[in-house]
Amino acid sequence: MFDKILIANRGEIALRIERACKELGIATVAVHSTADADAMHVRLADESVCIGAPPARDSYLNIPAIVAACEITGADAVHPGYGFLAENARFAEILEEHDIAFIGPSAEHVALMGDKIQGKETARKLGIPVVPGSGPVSDLAKARRAARDIGFPLLVKAAAGGGGRGMKLALFENELEAALSAARHEAQAAFGDDTVYLEKYLAKPRHIEVQVLADGLGNAIHLGERDCSLQRRHQKLWEEAPSPALNENERVQICETVAAAMRKLRYRGLGTVEFLYEAGAFYFIEMNTRLQVEHTITEMITGLDLVIEQIRIAAGAPLSLRQEDIIFNGHAIECRINAENPHTFRPSPGTITHFHPPGGLGVRVDSGAYAGYTIPPYYDSLIGKLIVHARTRNECLMRLKRALGEFVVDGIETTIPLFTSLISEPDIVDGNYDIHWLEDHLSPNPTRLG
Repeated sequence: MFDKILIANRGEIALRIERACKELGIATVAVHSTADADAMHVRLADESVCIGAPPARDSYLNIPAIVAACEITGADAVHPGYGFLAENARFAEILEEHDIAFIGPSAEHVALMGDKIQGKETARKLGIPVVPGSGPVSDLAKARRAARDIGFPLLVKAAAGGGGRGMKLALFENELEAALSAARHEAQAAFGDDTVYLEKYLAKPRHIEVQVLADGLGNAIHLGERDCSLQRRHQKLWEEAPSPALNENERVQICETVAAAMRKLRYRGLGTVEFLYEAGAFYFIEMNTRLQVEHTITEMITGLDLVIEQIRIAAGAPLSLRQEDIIFNGHAIECRINAENPHTFRPSPGTITHFHPPGGLGVRVDSGAYAGYTIPPYYDSLIGKLIVHARTRNECLMRLKRALGEFVVDGIETTIPLFTSLISEPDIVDGNYDIHWLEDHLSPNPTRLG
């Protein structure tokens, strides 16, 4: 087992990882920018190192500074959390070159799944169903040829993309040129790579993802699925497990297909395989080779600490669980509490004057916020996650309603009122929604197809 883990992240996920380390008896090192000197993850770590100025490129994306922090503190492993360097294959390689363990998959698998085109082709070879699409398209003529095979509507997507950046919709052929140009420009700006590809656009899909755990030795299990269909601009806001849209046969089929694929790949660590689901069919869209924001709801229905399992595997331990050991219990929902205006979604940095998280049976809050903490304007607006668990989905919704009513965050705007309003919507109560539902609900002029 590791002696000391450096956490190359910030906010609630850094604090989450610290807690797992403490339960394993492992010392922790927090890194932080000058803007995060008073952050809770810094306060609670055994050691902390300032690695740069507020902009992420000067701190949380500063690989030399992070490696130097490992050497200064004697950390023998790095947990990247999510975002920042979590899916940076070169970062994993550099750590390995310095004899520092990367708590995650091999650099080879990070790179393989980080390229959306290669990832899709790998999934197809592993027997995972994929969305009809193309390889890289470098010009309009090639895009038009590929589009005729795929059919409209379609998406132009960045090969190195994620989070909805570098993704443009072309409903008809006369919109392809503009979508191609816009996607390439956005991809270049966001990722330094303007490679794009085409993918069939599904009109009313759900976003379903399967959580896997593997040891790199050919052993892999699944931990069920999550439904992440309530999104705005491709950013998840509400997740639940299990999905209210799947029947048991569909659930077992897709989860076992993914687990079998990870065994073939000899994957190591946590991974999430994401699908679009429509009319009983699943279509692979990408694989995230890291801990997910919404890992919490899987923990609630399985009783497992995914970060502890992740650390054990990275330290070389074989998988200690068999598929038959995983018992799914009840229903869980997570709401992402962002420092944003609940109507315009404008970021709302500033000082929190009062902070009172809800409690009680089946209620969990993952947050690094506290009264007097100033949320900096430089990073993602997520300040916490409200997670509830109950025996049934209906009980879970009632518990969520109660917990939202107890949650107090004053001094800034948050998305709590948004969730308070959603909890009473008939479609939400019935579980009858898709990836376009929330934007249609928020927009006076819905644009969805179908």
